[in-house]
Order: sequence, then structure tokens, then C-alpha cells
Amino acid sequence: MDAATPFDPRLTEQRNPRSMRIDQLSTLEIVDLINAEDRMIAEAVSEERQQIARCIDLVVECLRRGGRLIYVGAGTSGRLGVLDAAEMPPTYRTDPAMVQGVIAGGYEALLRAREGAEDRPEDGAAAMDERAVGPHDFVLGIATSGTTPYVHGALRRARERGARTGFLLCTYPPPGLLEAHDVVIAPLVGPEVITGSTRMKAGTATKMVLNTISTTAMVRLGKVFGNLMVDLQVTAEKLRDRGERILMETLALSRPEAAALLERAQGHVKTAIVMHRLKLERAEAKRRLDAAGGQVGLLVGDLTP
Repeated sequence: MDAATPFDPRLTEQRNPRSMRIDQLSTLEIVDLINAEDRMIAEAVSEERQQIARCIDLVVECLRRGGRLIYVGAGTSGRLGVLDAAEMPPTYRTDPAMVQGVIAGGYEALLRAREGAEDRPEDGAAAMDERAVGPHDFVLGIATSGTTPYVHGALRRARERGARTGFLLCTYPPPGLLEAHDVVIAPLVGPEVITGSTRMKAGTATKMVLNTISTTAMVRLGKVFGNLMVDLQVTAEKLRDRGERILMETLALSRPEAAALLERAQGHVKTAIVMHRLKLERAEAKRRLDAAGGQVGLLVGDLTP
């Protein structure tokens, strides 16, 4: 980057010609402008579908070997990674260690911006050492501008420790980045409505990509039957209601019958389905599920109404 010119080659830092007079628009005109820009995001993510699929295959391979998916980022990127990781245990009953989010600056950076934390690559490397990252893990760096030192430091150390690595950014990836990682995902959403405010289009694209990666990985790991979240452990009334309704729909049971079955399955919906369909007690149903890699369909076929 030439220090003598204000031009920044990173797409995320360029000015958007469509919003240069945003401060002169009415409230409704600003809303319409932002909405029009947001419509470009899904298409940009779609352009990266093959790379996203490759990333998922790598993630699933690592998770099946007992490894972890670890997101690493700073600022908005880091917070989005932590959010996606935090949603896995309550949604898919995963071990909290399976999908992790690492953010520059630690827990405090989730609540209050600590922008300087992103400038220390050695801290990113230390975070990988602290988590004993190894050959069974997949580490996805998230940096919409592609330049965050903390993220690069973390990925460099992760590769040194034998992990598979990927990079998610929203600007043109340089050749060195493509060569360094197993996969690079680069949805080009274009300049932001407010120059450099990557919590907007780039942030939305990032969340879409992370949702796709984690959701598809969970489907591939047998956490879903049809399109139902069957690897569900009842820990609250809302989840009990959802679990009973899943059993009512998939097994044609009444509410009392579903409630009784769920009780026998100790609150685990997936086990309850196998118990009822194959006429098994809980221990044997769980054993067969484990042997089938958690894939309900392999044991009971298609129960879709």
C-alpha cells in the first residue's frame, strides 16, 4: 500500500459511490439504500459455494477424527465466530469444546472493543498453543480485510502444529494467502455503505458463511433427521415441547405417548426415535446409534410424513 495515496486496495476499505451522499438523505432513503446494498450479499456468498463446501468437508473430516473446529478473529469477525460456536451446544448437543471461538482480547473484547488486541500476531499464536491445536483440528481465520495480524499469527502457529487451516475474508485474496491455506473463502460484497464499517455487509456475509459451515457439518455428523434437530437433549420447557412435537410428527404419537417415550429416553430425542421404531430399550438404542455414527436414517429409514 502506497503511503502517499489515500487509495486502499482492500475492497472492504474503499468508498461506495452509491452512498457518498448518505448524510443528505432522509431516514427512509437511508433504509432503502442499506437494504439495496444488503441484497448483494447472498449472491456474493453463493459465488463461493464450492470453497464453502470444501471447507465443510475438511471440518467434518476433522470432527469425525475427534478434532475441533476453531474460529479465530478480532473485533466483529471474532465476535461472530464466538457467537456461532456458542450456539452449537444448545442447538445440536455438541461438547462445548467441539466448536470454539477465539477472539483477540479475550472475553472482554466481546463486550467492549479492544482494537489494539488485533495487532499482536504473537497473541494469536499463544492462543493456539493454549488450546494445544494439533493435526486433528481445523482452524478458520476470520478477517474481512484479510490483514489482521492476530489472525495471521494464529493460523501460522496452527499450521506449524499440524492443523488444517482456512481463511474467510471479504476482499480479493492475495496469492500468498491462497497458497498458505487448505481453503480460502472470499465473498466479495463490495464497499460498505459507511466506508470501512465491516460489521455491515461483510459482517452479514461472514455470519451467513459461518451458519452454513456449522449447520452443514452438523447435518453431515447425524445431528439432523430430515430437517429436524433430533440430537436434542431436553433441558428446558421449550425444548421439552419441541422434543415431544418432533416425536409426535415422526412417529405418529399422541402428546402423552411422546412425553412418556421421551422420559424413557432420558430426554434425548434421537434415542427416543430409535427406541420406538426398532422396539429397543434405551441402552441398546444408544449403542446402535453410536455404531451408526449417530445417523438416525441409517437405522430407521425415512420417517418423513
